[in-house]
Amino acid sequence: MNLGGPRERPLFLAMWPTSSAELRRYWRAVRAPRYSITFAFPLLLTYEALAFLLSRFDEVGVRNGADVLLKRMFVAFGGRYGLAVFGVVLLGCGAVLVWRDVQRAGGIQPRWFMLMVLESVTYGLAFGSVAGSLTGFLLAQGQAVGVSLPAQLMISLGAGIYEELLFRVLLVSGLALLGVRILRWSRTAANTGAVVLGALTFSAFHYVGAYGEPFALASFTFRAVAGLLFSALYVLRGFGITAWTHALYDVFLLK
Repeated sequence: MNLGGPRERPLFLAMWPTSSAELRRYWRAVRAPRYSITFAFPLLLTYEALAFLLSRFDEVGVRNGADVLLKRMFVAFGGRYGLAVFGVVLLGCGAVLVWRDVQRAGGIQPRWFMLMVLESVTYGLAFGSVAGSLTGFLLAQGQAVGVSLPAQLMISLGAGIYEELLFRVLLVSGLALLGVRILRWSRTAANTGAVVLGALTFSAFHYVGAYGEPFALASFTFRAVAGLLFSALYVLRGFGITAWTHALYDVFLLK
């Protein structure tokens, strides 16, 4: 019986910002490491767990290309201990960035992670449609001929974490910094140039190396458009949401 006291909002509605000011705080905050890196961590954990299991029981040596490239650089310099060094550097840098951000900003609101999930699912569904409409066809990206569905799923998750780490965090951020610090461009011009060049590099990456595909203008255009969308999303919404959007985008295209 309600005696006129305050009514609690349903759980689903409780995660929504209650004012425009809170919405703006959410929009800015989730780009920060305490949200973005924390949000991406389960994606990394799931991918590595699947890769380990598949290497034991299914396909041996099946990995995402960006994952292989990043780890190969550490192996080249660190030898047999290179993979361990890579793991320590990746997790250590992430933990330090999250800790420093929490110390500076003062905590995390768990309910905002649900909104980040909703954003990622929405963008993942929309990007396939948008990219397909702009290029005039829909390429089943993320699939590999002769690879099982679990392996395709693993590769899709790896695309979210490692391709975004390589092509957005390192490449797009690096190009934007170069534009601002060296070329003295405005932040908008530097971001725009970084998004375009990063997208072209991202698309070209799929045709390089022993596991690269034969070049085709249609698939290159499709991936370049997808790269533009992911790069722009990274600039606007940060690493975590972009990583999950990319992973879900690839998963939604699996057949």
